[in-house]
Amino acid sequence: MTKAMSTKERLAIQRVLMPEQDAEQRSRNFTEVNLGLSKEQAIQEAQRCLNCKNRICVQGCPVQVSIPEFITALAEGDLLRSAQILQHDNALPAVCGRVCPQESQCEAKCVHGVKGQPVAIGYLERFVADWAMTHANQLDSAVLAAASGTGRC
Repeated sequence: MTKAMSTKERLAIQRVLMPEQDAEQRSRNFTEVNLGLSKEQAIQEAQRCLNCKNRICVQGCPVQVSIPEFITALAEGDLLRSAQILQHDNALPAVCGRVCPQESQCEAKCVHGVKGQPVAIGYLERFVADWAMTHANQLDSAVLAAASGTGRC
């Protein structure tokens, strides 16, 4: 088990930048410009979350996603739990992670952004949703186990 990070340590982590297709390459195709985060990048970005007591980022979200909870699970490397939390609140997290204007909603409320860059909530939502789509069999069995009382949820 790793030691919990202090607020000072979390504030020292630089915001992760989303990798993008090269301009020349993207001018010749119709695939997404943003390539998505790697697991390592997503965990690093999630570790920036301060887990604020007042959760004002959630107040900025029209869907009221449990932002600190899904990000905390991601920061701990528990992608299954992160996906379960996200899907509990939002039926379309992969869409919201791509098209929702986070910079004027949840990220605009992020306390981390007062003295620097806010946590990249949209990038993290997209990462977890994409992971969930490629691991749907794990989510299905976790939901079934929770419903039957034999597993955690």
